[in-house]
Amino acid sequence: MGSAVDVTVVGAGVFGLASAWACAKRGAKVRVIDRTGVAAGCSGGVVGMLSPHAPERWNETKEFQFQSLIYAEEFWREVEVVGGGQTGYDRVGRLQPIDSERALELANERTESAKEFWQGKAHWRVIRAETAGDWAPQTASGLLIEDTLSARLHPRQTCEALAAAIRAKGGVIEVGLAKELQGQVIWATGVAGLRELSDAKGKTIGNGVKGQAAVFGLDAGGAPITSAGDVLVVPHADGTVAVGSTSEREYSSPDATDEQLEELIARACEVFPMLAAAPVVERWANLRPRAKSRAPMIGAHPLFEGDFIANGGFKIGFGMAPGVAEAMADLVLDGVDQIPDRFRPEASL
Repeated sequence: MGSAVDVTVVGAGVFGLASAWACAKRGAKVRVIDRTGVAAGCSGGVVGMLSPHAPERWNETKEFQFQSLIYAEEFWREVEVVGGGQTGYDRVGRLQPIDSERALELANERTESAKEFWQGKAHWRVIRAETAGDWAPQTASGLLIEDTLSARLHPRQTCEALAAAIRAKGGVIEVGLAKELQGQVIWATGVAGLRELSDAKGKTIGNGVKGQAAVFGLDAGGAPITSAGDVLVVPHADGTVAVGSTSEREYSSPDATDEQLEELIARACEVFPMLAAAPVVERWANLRPRAKSRAPMIGAHPLFEGDFIANGGFKIGFGMAPGVAEAMADLVLDGVDQIPDRFRPEASL
């Protein structure tokens, strides 16, 4: 490829940076440009839970996510080794309470499905709560779902680690407006990109869904992730515990926290009483890009002929990022298209 830059990525969130990294490690000359900087939007969040869809009604979307989660450790470790940054990645697993007979029935059905679809690389099973140690959610039945596919990472640190790895490969990361774009162009502009698409098409192609989360000053070591209803509790390697997150279609301010977060914090302390004595050291809010299909939107850009799009990470962006990044590098550098139909922009148009 003859230009000074082989691939230009517009947007320095996780999809943009991961795609740039996948291209850079294959030898492409990469430039990333973002109007406000690395992880300035929702990728600069605090939760970082990487969890699978339930192992049932299997389809190509769930298979793509499964393969991305399995590949994640190799992907993030290489980022750390090359760039010297820390992602906080660890496949710690996840615990979920079982609070009804129906929930237990479903859990047992999914145990059998996981044996088939997860290929022996991870398991989903029912365990007694007392076997989970001190770090377990309250459960009416005394039973928990344990899956060993779930992992966690620190979103902001991960984006900074990606940026460091890209630079170590000779890539350039700039803050500014998207202009003088060279080579193949990937647009990974999150909510702003979905709004641009919606305006151009005269209908909703995607939107921003607000999320609020909090960080507790509590060191839980390598404890598993837990999820109970809408409460997600994610212990991090830096001695904190993140709690998330709200999901708001309507809001008055995209990046201000309010009483909805305080209610979430209170519910988290009910599920995990040990959080009640810990200080809240950060409150966070921002908009997450949700495509109409609810799946990531990757492939040929619907507006800019010859360009590409990587958007719509919503709540699963970090879990999908390794798979999305490699699929984008395949497409952009080699012309190899292995994108699931539901991920194509056409699914939301």
